[in-house]
Amino acid sequence: MSPRPTDVKSLFPQLAFRPFAALRETFAAGYGKGDLRADLLAGAVVGVVALPLSMALAIASGVPPQHGLYTAIVAGGLIALLGGSRVQVSGPTAAFVVILSPIAAEFGIGGLLIATLMAGVMLVIMGITRFGRLIQFIPYPVTIGFTAGIGVVIATLQLKDLLGLTIPAMPDHYVERVATIATALPTVHFADFGVGLVTFAILLFWSRVDKRVPAPLVALTVAGVGCALLERFVPGFEVATIRERFSYTVENATHPGIPQLPPLFVLPWTLPDGTGQAVGFDWHVISTLLPKAFAIAMLGAIESLLSAVVADGMTGAQHDPDAELIAQGAGNIAAPFFGGIAATGAIARTATNVRAGARSPISAVVHALVVLAAVLVLAPWLGYLPMAALAALLMLVAWNMSEVKHVVHSIRVSPKSDVLVLIACFALTVLFDMVIAVSWGVALASLLFMRRMIEITEVKLVSDVHPSLREKLPPKVAYYEIAGPLFFGAAHKAMSALHTVHDQATVVLLDMRAVPGMDATGKVNLKSAISRLHKDGLRVVLAGVRPQPAQFMHTAGWVDDRDRLSICTVLEDGVQRARDLAERPPPTAHATHP
Repeated sequence: MSPRPTDVKSLFPQLAFRPFAALRETFAAGYGKGDLRADLLAGAVVGVVALPLSMALAIASGVPPQHGLYTAIVAGGLIALLGGSRVQVSGPTAAFVVILSPIAAEFGIGGLLIATLMAGVMLVIMGITRFGRLIQFIPYPVTIGFTAGIGVVIATLQLKDLLGLTIPAMPDHYVERVATIATALPTVHFADFGVGLVTFAILLFWSRVDKRVPAPLVALTVAGVGCALLERFVPGFEVATIRERFSYTVENATHPGIPQLPPLFVLPWTLPDGTGQAVGFDWHVISTLLPKAFAIAMLGAIESLLSAVVADGMTGAQHDPDAELIAQGAGNIAAPFFGGIAATGAIARTATNVRAGARSPISAVVHALVVLAAVLVLAPWLGYLPMAALAALLMLVAWNMSEVKHVVHSIRVSPKSDVLVLIACFALTVLFDMVIAVSWGVALASLLFMRRMIEITEVKLVSDVHPSLREKLPPKVAYYEIAGPLFFGAAHKAMSALHTVHDQATVVLLDMRAVPGMDATGKVNLKSAISRLHKDGLRVVLAGVRPQPAQFMHTAGWVDDRDRLSICTVLEDGVQRARDLAERPPPTAHATHP
């Protein structure tokens, strides 16, 4: 008899692996020609929006603009097909800029692509091990704090191109960057600044003219065509453009601007590092880039799932967080082999996709195809886009990311502890980086949460007449209520209230109906309190014990001996047990622990 076949799910039932989750759900629910037309239109709109953003974000991340386009094409299409959100659009995002630009500066494009590849592997592992559901435990003040901080950093980085400043090298640390920009202000180039202001104005106000045509398309077209005409007919007018700043090499020949080629296969470790040499792929490279890859993976996980939640709120659908993380990982594994940088769910592009009428992941695939078509057809003209116009676009992205209204509102109405977490995350993101901000923010929020739990967890002596009691308790029964979880932060404070019991009592009744959970420290403190009561010659009844504490007590070997210690899951049973015990002679003091 042949052995029964096994699969990964049967061996590891706690693992999650549902590729093409959103796509399969879409077709299972029914997908018709009307849905296809809606997806084609929405994908075209988002593709137009993603085109300049992808280039601008790549430039801000320290790499040539085509790498952002390749990210939108490869990662954007693959993540949409494999993912767990029906309408999410993925690609390069502004949040990554603060992480990717230092990596590109230190390790070159080769190191950046390897870090992205490693981050993709981490994201797949996170998804398979169901890490997606844990992201929801990151407190809201942490999220808006580091998001606002990222917005400030991005806006600061764009000042150089927006103002046309002459800065040979931008420092790594924020305070030094601000000082360098301030020192370079006398070198402002007013033509670049003017182009940036016009672009920014169109981006802000175009929606009041026509909401059907994306504002970035209008603003950047006006900026590019306008600057080309002014340079031709106005002597002395010049602005920095993509083709002046960037170039590419094909068959040993160097050309300005963006290559008119699709994403081509490349081994990331053969690309140059910060010194111009092939970065290689050995243990030294892996160990050096591992913390950077972890930062990319964490931010990618957080932002993609936040974007999926936003999409759910707009559509009423529900995403699969673990399938989404696996898809994000697959996209970040594949993209570096085609020159793509880190990708994640993009909130603004996802919202645009939904507003444009997207019905399924096909719209995001169409968005990737639109970007590909633009590269193949429009690449020579894209090189004429002014750097100041792209900087203005990212300034608007940074402003939207910062969500100033939400931050101000949260500071006004939130508890002081949440305000402290928000400000701490904001400052740490700006002054250091996102990983430090999130790590310390979550730790600080956890400590403040424990303090609040300590404040609400208490043990109080209840009168012998209580709404839960049908009859008055005898004087020999001391009735205490325990309210709140007994965990390591609150248990000692709560149990300290049991140090003294009135002289007449021979039985202590502990009402545990309001104790939802108990950890090891809570068990030890409760055990110590019961032992002290036993040494004082008192019997103890635990009444209304809920499932988790009851199971914990059973596992720890606590025994209901119906004399010194009684454990009842129903309050009425515990009350009756306490009445019965009060009629017995007092137990011998110095009893053993439960």
